[in-house]
Amino acid sequence: MENSLIATDADIAKAAQYLKALGHPLRLKILCQLGENRISVQDIVERVGTTQSNISQHLGILREKGILACQKDANRVYYYVDNIDTLRLIKLLKEIFCKT
Repeated sequence: MENSLIATDADIAKAAQYLKALGHPLRLKILCQLGENRISVQDIVERVGTTQSNISQHLGILREKGILACQKDANRVYYYVDNIDTLRLIKLLKEIFCKT
């Protein structure tokens, strides 16, 4: 694969799994709400507008894929994007798709 942008099948599979995690509208909305901030689960629920159990399920998927991390503080859990490349990608998506 001399002219391939992504050279190996393993890298292609890794990229596909990453994009699959980002590809769900609710997960992308969560990431857009987080940006570079640390936000509690309750605040994410309020900003995104769905149930806490639904948000928790999607936060778990994003954590499992290494896209998000969390920090516990007393009885609150704060989530944040733990990958600078993910932030770069979200900013690029905004630039491409949010022309307003």
